[in-house]
Amino acid sequence: MPVGLRCLAYALLAAVGAAQSPAGAGREPLAADTLVIFETAKGNIEIAVDAAHAPLTAANFLKYVDGGFYDGGTINRAVRPDNTTRHDVEIQVIQFQIARERQRDQLAPIPLERTSVTGLKHLDGAVSMARSGPDTARGSFSIVIGDQPEMDFAGKRNPDGQGFAVFGRVVKGMDVVKAIQASPTGPSGPYGTESLAPPIAIVKAHRR
Repeated sequence: MPVGLRCLAYALLAAVGAAQSPAGAGREPLAADTLVIFETAKGNIEIAVDAAHAPLTAANFLKYVDGGFYDGGTINRAVRPDNTTRHDVEIQVIQFQIARERQRDQLAPIPLERTSVTGLKHLDGAVSMARSGPDTARGSFSIVIGDQPEMDFAGKRNPDGQGFAVFGRVVKGMDVVKAIQASPTGPSGPYGTESLAPPIAIVKAHRR
């Protein structure tokens, strides 16, 4: 192949790879993504759910959305440098919870889709399942502010080193995410000084 054509072929392959590779907040959603809007007391956040790379986690999340579990829920945690309870491995996230009255209806925990398998990373605006041990995630999830590689597989944020499951990203409303993260926190909530005081209300979550 002539050198000029070879260079053109490499350029086209790189462009295709870039288009298919998941990125951070604000990137245009792919055709296969499912768009979900969270209406909150601080404004709307639009999430692109990536079922192509994280099918189990995406399907679980959409069941919670379609089942109305987040309607009347809260964003009750905002982690930032000035209020974190862990200085060994700091992160920046806000965390979402289903409505309190739906707790008893929660779905079964799902297997952990590790970032080493999905290829999705905790970049700015990534949407990631909260969990304790592996295979314990249910309805609670976080949105990442800034790149947080310690939340990926082999990262140190969780002692087991398995990381957290990324399944989407924010495509609109990162200004709302940052406003929520900057909201007042206090020591009396479930996450100590990281607890939003008061929690931010989720009015409704639905597919676009």
